[in-house]
Formats: sequence, C-alpha cells, structure tokens
Amino acid sequence: MQQNQTSLWARLSAFPRPVWILFFGTFLNKFGTFVIPFLALYMTRQGYSTAQAGIAMGAYGAGNFLASGLGGHLADVLGRRKTIVVSMFSGALTMMLLSQARSFPAIVLLTGLAGLAGEFYRPASSALLADLVPPGQRVTAYSGYRMAFNAGWAFGPATAGFLAGHSYFWLFAGDAATSVLFGIVAWVALPHGVRTTKSQAGWRPALRAVSRDHRFLRMLAASGTMTLVFMQMASTFGLYVTGNGFSPATYGALISFNGVLVVLCELPLTTITQRFPPRRILAAGFLLVGAGFAANAFAHTIPVFVLVVFIFTLGEMTSAPVSAAYVADLAPVELRGRYMGVMGFSSALAVVAGPGLGMALLARNPTALWALCGGLGCLAATIISSGKD
Repeated sequence: MQQNQTSLWARLSAFPRPVWILFFGTFLNKFGTFVIPFLALYMTRQGYSTAQAGIAMGAYGAGNFLASGLGGHLADVLGRRKTIVVSMFSGALTMMLLSQARSFPAIVLLTGLAGLAGEFYRPASSALLADLVPPGQRVTAYSGYRMAFNAGWAFGPATAGFLAGHSYFWLFAGDAATSVLFGIVAWVALPHGVRTTKSQAGWRPALRAVSRDHRFLRMLAASGTMTLVFMQMASTFGLYVTGNGFSPATYGALISFNGVLVVLCELPLTTITQRFPPRRILAAGFLLVGAGFAANAFAHTIPVFVLVVFIFTLGEMTSAPVSAAYVADLAPVELRGRYMGVMGFSSALAVVAGPGLGMALLARNPTALWALCGGLGCLAATIISSGKD
C-alpha cells in the first residue's frame, strides 16, 4: 500500500539511469520517423499512383509484422542492447538505400525491409524495460515509455514537413541520422539485458510456453480485439469526420488532441490505475475505448467528436500501460522478448485487418460499424475478465 501511495515524482526518480536513456532513445527515434508519414506524398510526386503508394505502405506493414517475430527472438537470444543497435543501424542503411530507389519494385522491396529493419527493436526495448524495472513500478515505466514514443510522433512530422519543403532527400537522411544516434546511445549507455541459454533459444519452447499460459492467451485475444477497434482512428474515423462535412484539418486536430492527452495525462493517471488489479483496469479501459468509438453513431458536430476522442483516449490511457506491464509480469524472464514478439504479431494482424474490414462496413452502414466497435470493446473486457489468475 505504501508503494501505491508514493508520489509519481518519487517513482520516476527511482528509475535507474538506463530507463531514462531508453526513453530518450525512443523519443529520438520516433521524432526522426520522417519518411513513412510522407511516403505516399513522396511517391505521387515521383509519378506513382495512389494505388502503388498503397502497395508500398502495405509492404511496410508486412515488414513490421515480420519484425515482431525477428525482434522477439533476437531480444532473447542476442540480447536487448545488441538487438536495438542492429535494428537502428540496419534501419538507417535501408533508409539511405530507399532514398536512391527509383523503380517501383525496388521501392516496395526496400520499404518492406525498412519496416522490418527499423521496427524489430521494439520487443527488445519492451523486454529491457521489464528487465530494469521491478513489477510494482512497471505501469509507470511503460507509461513513460509511451509518453516518449507519442511525444516523438507529435513533434516529428512538423520537422519532416520543413525538411520536405527543401528536399525529400533530407527526410531519408534525417530518418537515418536519428536511427544512428539511437544506435550509438544504445551501444554506449544501455545494458545487455537478459539473454537465454541455447536450450531455451528458438520459437518452439516459447510457443509451447505460450500455448499453456491461459492468462497470456486471454490477454492476446483481448488485445487483438481492441487493436481492431483502435485502428479505426487511423482509417474509418477520418473518413467519417470528413463525410460529415468537416475538413481534413479538423480530423488532424482531433488526432492531435488524442496525442496531447496521452502526453499530458497518461503518466499522472497511472498513479490511480496501478492501485487496482490489472485485469479490472484493462476491462475498464477496453469498455471505454469501445464506448468512445460507439459514440460516433451520434457524432455530427465538433463538440461531440471531441467528446468521442476524449472517451476513447481515456480508455487508451487507462489500458495501454497496464497492458504492457501485465504482459511483462506474465512472461518468464528467459522468454520475455518472445512474449513481446507474440503480442506484436497479434497487433500487426489486427493492424492489417482492421482498416479494410472497417472501411467495408463503413461504406455499407456506418452505424453498424460503430455499434460493432462498442460490441468488440465489451467482448474484450469479457475475455480479459474471465478465468482465474
């Protein structure tokens, strides 16, 4: 109980130095993610069609999917620090090669490799954070990690727009430079983290452990269900807002409101959420996300859309840090990277399927889409609440 009553600042101050270095590196890397947000615009400026740009973006998503498995494996076998370093340097090299690609097949191939190389550090970062922080402090730690991640995304695109105004080459060079900087910081200042023995290496023992871990399987199912819902923010939500007569700038402002809330409010909110059993908090967060998207059925004015974003962002802030900490607590130490990789697989599948399914239903019946989102929130809350600890 005393730990729960400890001030937020005291908990943050107790984090070891490598945790803050990881936060800084994550912010730096995400701040420098210049190319992908502008890839479609870059390709159309090069004379490619929007359909071809969509294929390239799909290749990046496929690379991201593969990165979950590769990153989870390397995090446990090669070590957390080395995996982060290899990801950052290989990602930088891929970006510079992509800057010189001119043919469509080369662009698609290198974009896919960029998604693989530049993203397989993430299971290692999540696992290293769990290595460094004891269970009682992990909710706050993962909230800080998410704040660094979101702050980088919030400030990076504005800088990317400035660079693109001079030359698109500087987008690739800036992206590569920030990756190299994070790689150097990781190599110099981060610890090795946990590594497994040869007998524990590979995916077979990990998948065997996962298949027997009913709590993790429930978490996997609930989290995948919620990702299907949350991906509507980056797909159908924008179409729905503009379909109600509002400009793309209005949609952009609503998404920015989500980011601002996460950066400013999520970390203080953990002082409340970590006091309760994690599965109850996860269920509450999933219900709020579902309710927020379901409220779109009644949203036709800007104030109501603002309320929609506030509700589902509150659900995101409630559940996301607890989700990461809960998985870290469930994972055996020697399998922690691969557990994070399996979570990444689940999210990547939902990222691939969610927008397409949502847009197909939006075209037929928008009200049914938002009602389904609410229903999926209830389903995820039921899944995570069922069974015994």
